[in-house]
Amino acid sequence: MCADAGLALLVFARAPIAGTAKSRLIPCLGAEGAARLQERMTRHVLANASAAGVGAVTLCCTPSLDHPFFAACGGAYGVSLRLQHGTDLGERLLHAHDWAFRSYARLLVIGTDCPILGRADLHAAAAALRRSDAVLIPAHDGGYVLLGLARPCRAVFRDIDWGSTRVFDQTLARLRESGLSCLALPPLWDVDRPQDLIRLAAHLPEMIADLPDTA
Repeated sequence: MCADAGLALLVFARAPIAGTAKSRLIPCLGAEGAARLQERMTRHVLANASAAGVGAVTLCCTPSLDHPFFAACGGAYGVSLRLQHGTDLGERLLHAHDWAFRSYARLLVIGTDCPILGRADLHAAAAALRRSDAVLIPAHDGGYVLLGLARPCRAVFRDIDWGSTRVFDQTLARLRESGLSCLALPPLWDVDRPQDLIRLAAHLPEMIADLPDTA
C-alpha cells in the first residue's frame, strides 16, 4: 500500500538504555530486561508503522541520535530519524508538531508503549483525519496512545499533566477550546506498570520471552 505523502507518522521512542528505559518495570524485569523489552516494543511498533503505509514514518529519538539502536532501526524499517527537542514531553511533542506541519498536511503521533496498536488502528486513525480535525485513541490509564491532527493545534501540548490520568481529558478539552472536532477511537492498553506485563504475556508472549522475572 502506498503511503500518503501528505501525512507524517511520528514514532516517539527512547533508546533502550539499561537503567533509564521502562524504569517502572525494572523491579520486575531488572534494568537489562526492561531495556530489552523497550527494544522489542520499539521494533514491533516500527514494523507495524512501516507496513501500514499510512504516511511517511519518522522515528523521533531521545536522548541522542548516536545510539546504534536507532541507526539499526532506520535501516531495518526504512524510517527517517529525528532528534527530540525539549525539556519535557509537551515541549518535545510541540517541537515535532511544528516541524511536521512545515512539510505535511496531517500528523499522527504514537509512542512505543502500546504494542497492540496495529495496522488497522493506524488506518482507522488516518481515515478519521479525512472527516475530523483530530483523532485520539485513549489509553486505559487515562492517557492516549495516538494523537492525530488534520491541522496545526499547538494548544494540545500545553498545560497537560503528562503522566497523569487526566491527559486524555485535558487534551480533548484543548481541542474543543481550539474549535476543533475530534473523533475518539476505541481505547487500547499500554505497557507501563508491572501488572501490564500479565496482559502483554497473554497477547504477545514473544515480547517477554526469556526476559528475567525478578518479581
